[in-house]
Amino acid sequence: MKILFITQWFQPEHFYKGVPFAKALMEKGHQVQVLTGFPNYPMGKLYPGYKIKFFQKEAVEGVDVVRVPLYPSHDRSPIGRVTNYLSFAFFAFILGPWLLKKPDVIYVYHPPPTTYIPALVLKLLYRVPVVYDIQDFWPDTLSATGMFKNQFGLKLVDGYCRLFYKAADKIVVLCPGFKKKLIEKGVPVEKIEIIYNWFDEKNLTAKPNTAELPDILCRPDTFKILFAGNMGKAQGLESVLEAAKILKDSNPKIQFIFIGGGVEVENLKAKAGQMELSNVHFLPYIPPKQIGSFLQVADVLLVHLKKNPLFEITIPSKIQAYLAAGKPILVAVPGDAAEIVRQAEAGFECPSEDPAALAQAAIRLGKMPPDQLKQLGQNGKQFYWRKMAMPIGVEQFDQLFQNLLTAQKTD
Repeated sequence: MKILFITQWFQPEHFYKGVPFAKALMEKGHQVQVLTGFPNYPMGKLYPGYKIKFFQKEAVEGVDVVRVPLYPSHDRSPIGRVTNYLSFAFFAFILGPWLLKKPDVIYVYHPPPTTYIPALVLKLLYRVPVVYDIQDFWPDTLSATGMFKNQFGLKLVDGYCRLFYKAADKIVVLCPGFKKKLIEKGVPVEKIEIIYNWFDEKNLTAKPNTAELPDILCRPDTFKILFAGNMGKAQGLESVLEAAKILKDSNPKIQFIFIGGGVEVENLKAKAGQMELSNVHFLPYIPPKQIGSFLQVADVLLVHLKKNPLFEITIPSKIQAYLAAGKPILVAVPGDAAEIVRQAEAGFECPSEDPAALAQAAIRLGKMPPDQLKQLGQNGKQFYWRKMAMPIGVEQFDQLFQNLLTAQKTD
């Protein structure tokens, strides 16, 4: 079948459901075309080799990609973010019908929810079904992260999202909590499918080369707790700094390492400096193809989000990466994320934004014998390959697309 893939982000941006997902569908015999913007995430600056044009067609690792203009932005300004989202939706809505081949089914990746605007137009134009993949629950996310607080505006966004839930033929969610939330909003249960996220497993195959790694990751006299990924408001990482402060003198062997970018990085660095935290280290963004080496030399991998009901019904994407890496996980997110770690018997959990509890969990892990730590990691890896690996997810999507196409032909 012909699948149209609408997403605001696509390679060379780090996007796990981008090229790997498209190529996996192509290997099943499908034709895939991608409608996306010009790459600028996560720094809000265009990638080298790109400039904003009226449109651009290219092949990315054999995948047909159509790019339309957008306003590059990923900073603290809500205005900048909204302009970024709306500009892509506008140009995809205007240009998409002229640049794309007619598909059999449309797959839409959310966030942001504005990606559904061109999908709705193309659905009506081509009379084909739409699968809406919800990875972020708006407007709850806007409120939880503090990005947008106007109550009237939040209600407008909620109403807007409900319209798209109604228009979609199928909605895919990443965890049971999201499904429950959608049912509470009136979405029919039969319209919702749970398909767990996966990680691009190829990025974990590289062997660690200590000659290329920062010194802090190669020191055998330390117990390294590593956080890898976006550092924004939602992550609440100030609490991790407070935990590091508790441990600085009593357990100097425990070191916290942050890898990645995000709007809060500079604030976190400044606060760590003010607190004189010699046990906290910041490393720059690492390309996905190299991150496996960094994960593999850590002793424990950390997941942390702010204390908020929304985050109790989500599974951060780093959970899959950490499980696949085969390392113990310290998860400071109650709800679905913690439940996954419990089911996998892959690590420990503690409350969000509780520095004392986080410090105690770090001490407990630091005292565990190496063979027990290794077993936790192996448990997680085995769970990942049984429940979440890419071939499993791709097969579920393929079956979903096939069922929709069959249903349309029989109508």
